[in-house]
Amino acid sequence: MSDAAAVARREKVLGAIRTRLGNSGGKREAVEARIAGQARHLVPERSRQDASGLKALFAAQLRAGNATVVESASEADLPRIVASYLRGQNLPLTLRAGEDAWLRGIDWSREPAISITKGPAVPADEVGLTHAVAAVAETGTLVLASGPENPVTVTFLPETSIIVVRAADLVGPYEAAFDLIRERYGHGTMPRTLNLVSGPSRTADVGGRLVTGAHGPRRLCVVIVG
Repeated sequence: MSDAAAVARREKVLGAIRTRLGNSGGKREAVEARIAGQARHLVPERSRQDASGLKALFAAQLRAGNATVVESASEADLPRIVASYLRGQNLPLTLRAGEDAWLRGIDWSREPAISITKGPAVPADEVGLTHAVAAVAETGTLVLASGPENPVTVTFLPETSIIVVRAADLVGPYEAAFDLIRERYGHGTMPRTLNLVSGPSRTADVGGRLVTGAHGPRRLCVVIVG
């Protein structure tokens, strides 16, 4: 059977199915219009605040999940804040990071003791540094896009994860976060994976005992910049 004949036969079968289901007209257009329109769902009132209120809500939600939240007035202060956190946890000032252009543009030489190795994480890495594409105040959630810029392993393999997010990328509801992602990557295009992080790894699946670090970092430090 030729390719053209196979396509025609398939369309005939699918057409018959659509007719039996009553989908011969109108429904396809309605579905396409709904997808294109990106309609909003019910948005919680707590996510309808000004920038200051959203930042406070975001930090409170994360801290409730045992994450550390620190604010950095500017990018220039980020190296000092990262170094201070690591020293406070008695951790080495050696970090693993991807090829993120924004992180790469920061002058890390302000803290000469900090050493950053680029590329996907390996089991020996103790601290990972990643840049979140967005943050959702509604639930205190960071949105991380996979790729060479911020490899998934850097977020989940080291026992300590430091995630940096710009205050300009902090929004109220999830719908606004996806708007930011569409704007950054282009309509109809998404990263291969979006990971939503709301705190350190915790589970109580086995025997009802709370265990940290079972499937991710034991410690999470979130730095809000700007």
